[in-house]
Amino acid sequence: MQIGIVGLPQSGKSTLFQTITKTHLDAASMAKIETHQSVIKVPDERLDRLTEIFQPKKKVNATIEVLDVVGLHKGDSNSTKFTGNFLAKVKNNDALIQVVRLFKNEAVPHPDGPINMMRDVNTFESEFMLSDMAIIEKRIDLVKKQVQKTQAENLKLELPLLEKCLEFLHNEKPLREAHLPDNEIKILNSFQLLSIKPMLIALNLDETQVKETEKYLDELTKKKLSKHTKALFFFGKIEQEMSELSDKESQVFMKEYGISESALNSIIRESYDLLGLQSFFTVGEPECHAWTIYKGATAQEAAGEVHTDFYKKFIRAEVVNYDDFMTAGSFAKAKELGTWRLEGKEYKVRDGDLLIIRHS
Repeated sequence: MQIGIVGLPQSGKSTLFQTITKTHLDAASMAKIETHQSVIKVPDERLDRLTEIFQPKKKVNATIEVLDVVGLHKGDSNSTKFTGNFLAKVKNNDALIQVVRLFKNEAVPHPDGPINMMRDVNTFESEFMLSDMAIIEKRIDLVKKQVQKTQAENLKLELPLLEKCLEFLHNEKPLREAHLPDNEIKILNSFQLLSIKPMLIALNLDETQVKETEKYLDELTKKKLSKHTKALFFFGKIEQEMSELSDKESQVFMKEYGISESALNSIIRESYDLLGLQSFFTVGEPECHAWTIYKGATAQEAAGEVHTDFYKKFIRAEVVNYDDFMTAGSFAKAKELGTWRLEGKEYKVRDGDLLIIRHS
């Protein structure tokens, strides 16, 4: 899974990237017009507990690739300029995190004037929709010409979908809110459209705004949030300082400022929810491993995540859910209690399942 962090200049985008990846970008690195990327481990207390029980040689967390997408700058009109190069970098991500600035700092002025949450959110939404309109209009022209020449059935099916999407965009609505079926989304994904990508809006506040978080979230909920557009808040300056501390020191720091959850944990939780993801585990003496799959994935598909050959040669899976395993205390006891079972390739994996995959 690849998530791109975007934001207007001076929004705290790179601060968030450095905080959740525990990396440090010096002034020279940040001055370069290039995308910074890092792979982060997904924290999971269940994996930690399983590792304590099985004492494996190796613990492997699920991972997420995070990109700090750079390239926005001030245009000639003194407003933020969205270049084709920037938009191209955004297209390769599975989901986007838009950092929106709410903190005030006169020494670092906002590039578009006074602090305005909805203006900044809509700036990105408008640019993404305009980009999608241009792509779809060009594709419609091409498809119409091809249909006249070839009468291809697949293109005849594609044309009404494109026209429906274009109308949706003309009504100033991002495609992620169009509630399209999976088969239509699969067609659209080949065009790398921007407004169809799940969006997580990350509100960047300072320590004086801890008690104002619900106010901003309520405003976003009324105007913007939905199944595929979610929001959270973080305290950029504080959390960057915390990222340099030990876990124990960070907990004390968070308690002092009244912060209930770290930016990393809240971003991963919301990102999994946005993308419809869940985790399953394989455990044993060699390693305890957390794997990421889509909700609704079958046991055979989960086996394919572990190894491509396991998908082809899948026989069945031994399954017990994490909660049931912890209640039982062992596989043997889980069998006695009836919570351990054999499942076929069509079994829908649940979040937290422990799988032992049998294959030929």
